[in-house]
Order: sequence, then structure tokens, then C-alpha cells
Amino acid sequence: MPTSPELATLTALAQALGRPADLAESLHAALATVSEALGLETGWVWLLDEETEEPRLAAARALPAALREHPAAMHGDCYCLSTFRDGDLRGAANVNVVWCSRLAKLVNDTTHLRCHASVPLAAGDRRLGMLNVASADWRVLSEDELSLLTTAGALVSLAVERSRLESARAWALAAEERNRLARDIHDTIAQSLAALTMQLEAADARAETQGERRLGEAVSRALALARSTLDEARRSVLELRAAPLEGRSLPRALEELAAEARETAAHPPLIQVRAGGFSEDGGDLPAAVEVGLYRIAQQGLANALRHAEASRVDMLILREPGQVRLGIEDDGIGFDPAAPPPDRFGLIGMRERARLLGGTLAVESTSGGGTVIQVVVPLGIAP
Repeated sequence: MPTSPELATLTALAQALGRPADLAESLHAALATVSEALGLETGWVWLLDEETEEPRLAAARALPAALREHPAAMHGDCYCLSTFRDGDLRGAANVNVVWCSRLAKLVNDTTHLRCHASVPLAAGDRRLGMLNVASADWRVLSEDELSLLTTAGALVSLAVERSRLESARAWALAAEERNRLARDIHDTIAQSLAALTMQLEAADARAETQGERRLGEAVSRALALARSTLDEARRSVLELRAAPLEGRSLPRALEELAAEARETAAHPPLIQVRAGGFSEDGGDLPAAVEVGLYRIAQQGLANALRHAEASRVDMLILREPGQVRLGIEDDGIGFDPAAPPPDRFGLIGMRERARLLGGTLAVESTSGGGTVIQVVVPLGIAP
């Protein structure tokens, strides 16, 4: 039977994991609760990628300087993870630091870790990751402490699994809503525009045969506008039916967007994508922000290719404290931002996407001077 201190620890852990917070915050709270209860000042959590099973550092607490100042040391496989993958670690266990490929280098450090224990995180037979706690004091955890750590690992595993299920559910609901909108656009707006285009084509042909020059010019302008709008509607249907990032990080998705443009454009410009401030896997933005910025970048690049006649396009995605910044710059023909051509709906959609994310979009352009688009989205506001 758990003792009163153990019950108090597990209760505090359950409360920390049950709060409405993102997974990273929950894991940090769990590390603090477990470390303090066991008197172990340091801890970290690995999570395995659901497809590749590659580990990533999901949370850390009070890492020693040798690990904190060398982030590369906290990436990749190690003795503990290898043992876990081999099925030889099913509950919490003490691990000699000399065995641990990640900590062995700290043995001669003045702030080294001497005590190291690991507990696997799993949901049934599915491996989720690993929770580690460590201390500079030389001691091993007792059976009661290992039992407490095993139970804590089970609670953390439930929180990780719940977070992943909620993410999957949100993705499924978003995909369902995108498909519904795509059907509505296809069945109403696109069909009506197609019918309008056919009527205008007939009117254009009749004006030409009857020699009505001014009428023909007006009908031709209306026909061009209708065709452009129909193309935009069809493109929206395709975009809505596709999952834009498909599990990729935003920097990687932008790189692949640029690569696709280089391959498909009739006269492809030099396209450069730069990213800064992101974690190694690049996946540290809310999903809504990632998708919104990707769509803005996609439209901005399409504008540069379709209208700007640019020979160079530079895209920058920068993660800054409290916000993320997207910049798109081209050396094309430019335009007057206050009076864009009437058939250009892309800029309106880009502004609307930025507004929905709680951000701003600014455009600088002059005739013959290229175009610069700057989008700034605050983090923690977007849905």
C-alpha cells in the first residue's frame, strides 16, 4: 500500500498532469513533482516519434552545465533507450552512470550526476518514451522509490497518450471541416462561376460578331475576372482537401514548397528559404499557426511566380520570443499596395489569414522595385 507521502506525491502529479496545458508544460510539471518527491534535482523526458521511433527531448529540469551547454549531447540514442527498445526495461530501474553513454562523460565533471534512474513510458505494448531522474548524490533508489517512479511513469504515459489522441481528434475534425468547406465551394461557388463563365463567353462571341467593340471590351474584362475567380475557387478546393503540412515541420514544409516551385515553374527564379529560432525538429509552433503561415507563404510564392516576374524570391521564417515572423521578398516588377489589380485576390486572403491568427501583414512594394511582405503572429493568441 502506498504511504501518505507517496499518495500525496501521486495526487500532486495527477493534478499537474490534469491541468489544461500543452504537453510540454505538463511534462515539466511532472518532472518537478517527481524530482522534488525523490530528492533528485535533475530530470528529463524523451518521447519517441510515432512513426520513426526516433527520440526527442520533450522536457528537462536542472540539467548540469555539461549537458545544458552542449545540446547535441541530449539528442540521439543512449544505453537507456536502447535497453527500452530491446524490451529489457519494463519498470523503473537504477542505471549506473558509467553505463549511460550520455552521462559517462560527466564522471570527471565537478557538477556530474552520480545517481540515475529511468522509467519507461508506454501505452499497452506501444513504446512512448522514457522518463529519467538523476542526482549528484551517490545513492540508488529504494524499491519503494522505484515503485513510486513506476507509478509516476504510468501517469505520465496516460498524459502523453491523451495528448496524442486529442491531437489526432483535432486533426480529424479539422480535416472533416476542410472537406465540408471544399464540397460547399465546389457545389455552389465554383459551379456558379463556371456557368457565369460560359454565359460571358457566349456574350463575348456575340459582341465580336456584331462589331460592338466597347461592349466586347467590357465583356472580355468580366470574362477574365470570372475565369481568374474560378481558378481561385478550384485552387481553394484542392488546398482544403489536402493536409498542408502532412506531419512536416513548418521550415521543412517551406523548403519543400520552394523545391516544388523550382521544378514546376516555367521560368523558375532562385528561391531561398531560411529558418531561425526553431528546435531541431522544427515542430514547436501551434498547429493553427503553422498551417496559417504555410498558406500565406504558399500564396506569396504563387504571387511572385505568377505576377511579379521575379528572378529571386527569399523566404524567412523566424521564431522569436513571444512571436513568429514570416518574410517574403522578391525582385519582381512590384505594384501599388494601395491599388492592387482587381483580379488579385491572394493578398486579401493573406491579410485575412494573418488577422485570424491574431497577427499583422505589411506589404512594401513599388513599381519596378520588387515586393516585401512581413507577417508577424504573436504566440499564445492564435486558436
